[in-house]
Amino acid sequence: MEVTLDTQVIPKRESFKYLGSIIQKDAEIDGDITHRVGVGWMKWRLASGVLCDKKLPLKLKDKFYRAVVRPTMLYGAECWLIKNSHIQKMKVAEMRMLRWMCGHTRLDKIRNEDIRERVGMAPMDVKMREARLKWFGHVRRRSLDAPVRRCKRLTLTGTRRGGGRPKKYWGEVIRHDMAQLQIFEDIALDRKVWMSSIRIVD
Repeated sequence: MEVTLDTQVIPKRESFKYLGSIIQKDAEIDGDITHRVGVGWMKWRLASGVLCDKKLPLKLKDKFYRAVVRPTMLYGAECWLIKNSHIQKMKVAEMRMLRWMCGHTRLDKIRNEDIRERVGMAPMDVKMREARLKWFGHVRRRSLDAPVRRCKRLTLTGTRRGGGRPKKYWGEVIRHDMAQLQIFEDIALDRKVWMSSIRIVD
């Protein structure tokens, strides 16, 4: 089926950018993950004068990294149907940044855990989980008459697999996140309790 605008045929694309995210025809996020890592490195290069300056205290570099680089990499993460391969790709990119920020490379043979402890940075997958659960809380507390294109209120029941659907549902990811933290969906209705349950201090 062809889509036309006046007499012009709109070409079909396998993926396109929308509001800073890469939307794929197959509903996967591989392209978006690659894009986020690339944008993160772009921000890193722009800020490398600060982040790689040996004269600056590490605490100042940490704050700068959290404010500039990490939010860029995590843009849209609350809606990702994340896989282990995606998490690993994000972790590898961030660890390279953190090592350079500390003045080390992999040749120094310093463990990732030691680097993170030095900069006080939580793992990337933990921050992605926090972002997902924070967004889930917002949606779960949304009133039934909220103007959101006739969408029903979000619950985590009745997620069936059907033809043409992605291999994993967002609800499945959220259920796994809650199981890890040993929390329940109904807690999300109380914003203060929910935020204190999911917040990661780093």
